[in-house]
Amino acid sequence: MSRRGTVEKKAVKSDPIYRNRLVNMLIRRIMKHGKKSLAYQILYQAMKRIKQKTKKNPLSVLRQAIRGVTPDIVVKARRVGGSTHQVPIEIGSTQGKALAIRWLLTASRKRPGRNMAFKLSSELLDAVKRSGDAIRKKEETHRMAEANKAFAHFRQSIHEQG
Repeated sequence: MSRRGTVEKKAVKSDPIYRNRLVNMLIRRIMKHGKKSLAYQILYQAMKRIKQKTKKNPLSVLRQAIRGVTPDIVVKARRVGGSTHQVPIEIGSTQGKALAIRWLLTASRKRPGRNMAFKLSSELLDAVKRSGDAIRKKEETHRMAEANKAFAHFRQSIHEQG
C-alpha cells in the first residue's frame, strides 16, 4: 500500500479517426517499441477489413468483441496458512476491458496468417461469433473461478492484509 495517497486516474485520450477511447486503449496495447504510427496502421487496416467483411460499423463490432471477451470474475493467488489458493475476485469494468484487450491481442499474435492487421480482424470477428482463443481464455478463467468458489471467503482477508 502506498503511503502517499491514491493515484488519480489519467484520462485516456481518444484516437484521431474514430474519436474513441477504447480504440486508443487498443492502439497503446498493440504498440511495440514506441512505434505508435505502426500500431495506428495495423488497427485501421483491421477495421477496414472488418467493414468490408461484415458491412457493419467496425467500431460497434470492436465494442461487441471486447464486451464478449471481458471477464466478470478472475482468480487471484492468495497465500493462506502456508498454501496458495486461487481466490475468485470480481473485477471492475476498466480492468476487465484491459484484460479483454490483452487477451485479444495475445490470441491474434498467436494466429497463423499474413500480417497483424489480418490476424487482429480475424480474432475480433471470431470474438463476435463467440469463438476464438480470446473467448476460450475468458471461459477458462470463469471455469477456474467456478471451481475455486470454495475459497471465495478468503476475499475479505485480502483487503485487511493490504
